[in-house]
Amino acid sequence: MRHFDLIVIGSGSGDAVISGRPRDWKAALVDDAAVGFGGTCLNVGCIPSKMFVYTADLAEAAGEAGAFGLDLPTPAVRWQDIRKRVFDRIDRHSADGLRHRRSGGPDLTLFEGKARFTGPKTLLVAGGETISADRFVIAAGSRPIVPEVPGLPDAGFLTNETVMRVDQLPERLIILGAGAIAAEFAHVFSALGVRITVIARSGGMLTREDGDVSRLFTDIARRKWDLRERREATRVERDGAVVRVHLTGPGGDEVVEGDELLVAVGRRSNADRLDLPAAGVAVHSDGRIAVDSRQRTNVPGIFALGDVSSRYQLKHVANHEARVVAHNLKHPDQPIEADHRFVPHAVFTSPQIASVGLTEQEARTDGVPYVVGKRDYAGIAYGWAMNDPEGFAKILADPQTGRLLGAHIIGPQASALIQPLIQAMSLGQDAATVARGQYWIHPAMSELVENALLDIPPRTG
Repeated sequence: MRHFDLIVIGSGSGDAVISGRPRDWKAALVDDAAVGFGGTCLNVGCIPSKMFVYTADLAEAAGEAGAFGLDLPTPAVRWQDIRKRVFDRIDRHSADGLRHRRSGGPDLTLFEGKARFTGPKTLLVAGGETISADRFVIAAGSRPIVPEVPGLPDAGFLTNETVMRVDQLPERLIILGAGAIAAEFAHVFSALGVRITVIARSGGMLTREDGDVSRLFTDIARRKWDLRERREATRVERDGAVVRVHLTGPGGDEVVEGDELLVAVGRRSNADRLDLPAAGVAVHSDGRIAVDSRQRTNVPGIFALGDVSSRYQLKHVANHEARVVAHNLKHPDQPIEADHRFVPHAVFTSPQIASVGLTEQEARTDGVPYVVGKRDYAGIAYGWAMNDPEGFAKILADPQTGRLLGAHIIGPQASALIQPLIQAMSLGQDAATVARGQYWIHPAMSELVENALLDIPPRTG
């Protein structure tokens, strides 16, 4: 049995742990390349999807140019060229990473294929070989959830891992789900001319966002797409080139038809594929690996990070956790903890959405005292330039200290505008200090954030 100082399972953020290990350690990287070397974000997630989003943003902007006095022709969509631009770059980067790890030298061995634990510190890899190590890092990622709807496997469906590589644009796309993945791909394909039907179990879209954000986005979605709310899919069937989804809802039974069906109801940890009971590693009720603040599992010497253990399922969280694990492996006597206090996220749909901290409904449910500052894009000069009539920034603060509790933005470049608020929360700054302790460029979009901060009532403490 070959023995290593360190075995890392997963080539996404886990690959950073390989790079950050002590140089005298003999290490193994195990990856099944299910989505491509480099993991979800690079191959089927954040990076390619945002490249498609940018293209969709351009197409949508061209369609709205008339409001600015510009008569532009309807964009001619060259789907094959759009797809080629994205994946020529993505696939080359993935292949380069694989090539680099295959030639990793005498102190790094790459095992390609599936793996599972056979004991506390032993792993069965492709080819039937069993390897062992003093330390393990599990960074095996996640995969799309596939609901148990009768007929779904036989009818065929797409997920976020396959929809970006379709050979041609469908005329009609049905999307099962109403969260971030659904919202992003609805934007991408509708901007490129595809008719969209969204099936939502709840009474709206993006219901985990702040209530004001979710309500506005749902109103916009109703205008742009065929949004079927409070619906359950009861059966799926395919008749030649047509896919039919049978639904039940407040109005009874109904059927929607499309050319393709995208299942976008969320993602789940890949922990169940590793035979963790053999290693004695504990998991949460939803299947995620249980870790402490130092990313340690209950088994000494075994760490986990990213989607396989995290409830956030965000690449920036996985990267942060990888840095924590790399440090704690190199400096076991000076360990550090992961900081999950203020984890932001963005939804790259249209309009764009960004959020950090408490939503208003969470503050009410938890009994957290708060005050609100809120300003519209329409109230700032650059908002006039963009002709944005609906977007806004909303900030929650502690009424006594003025410290920020949460921030939520819906509108152009929300993911960039929210950054100073993330910084303020992380550094413990109060709203008045952030608003008045620096210059804000006029007339820039950032004045939206300044004005929302100034709208927060003066602190009482």
